[in-house]
Amino acid sequence: MAKYTWSYSSLNLFLQCPQKYYRLRVKKDIVEPPAEHLTYGTMVHEAAELYMRDGTPIPEKFAFIQDQLAPLEKIEGDRYCELKMGLREDLTPCDFFAPDVWWRGVADLLIIRDDKAFLVDYKTSKSSKYADTKQLELLSLAVFKHYPQVKKIKAGLLFFVVRIC
Repeated sequence: MAKYTWSYSSLNLFLQCPQKYYRLRVKKDIVEPPAEHLTYGTMVHEAAELYMRDGTPIPEKFAFIQDQLAPLEKIEGDRYCELKMGLREDLTPCDFFAPDVWWRGVADLLIIRDDKAFLVDYKTSKSSKYADTKQLELLSLAVFKHYPQVKKIKAGLLFFVVRIC
C-alpha cells in the first residue's frame, strides 16, 4: 500500500511553498477561497469536456474555444475526457482511487486510435510563455501503462485565448 499519493499539481504546490502544502493537503486546517481565475478555468474545462464528449453546445461566453477544438473534433478514435488515471509505486496502472495508488493524474482529452494517442491539456492562463510540459510527460507515462497497445503519443498544451476584435 502506498504511504502517500502525489500529483503534478500537488508537487508544484509543495515546491512553491512547503508550509502551504502542509496546511492545505496534510493538516487540512485551512481552506483557500475559490480564486476567480481558477473558477473561470474550471468552467472553460467543463464546457470543452461536455462539447468534446457529448456534443453539448458551448455556452456563448466561451464560444471562442470552439474554433480551437474543431481540429481535435475531427480526430477519429476512442475519446476520453477528464480521464482519471492512477499508477502504483512500481508504475503498474491502477484506479485513480485505488488504496495503493501512488500517483494520480487527469487527462483533459485523450483520443486513442489503434496504437496512437493524442493527449491534450487545456490551459486558460494568459500566456504560453511559461508553458510547462512536464505534466504531459507524466500523463503520457500513465497512458502507456493504462493502454499498452499505444506505441506513440502526440501531446500538447491547448491555450484557450479570448480573441478581441
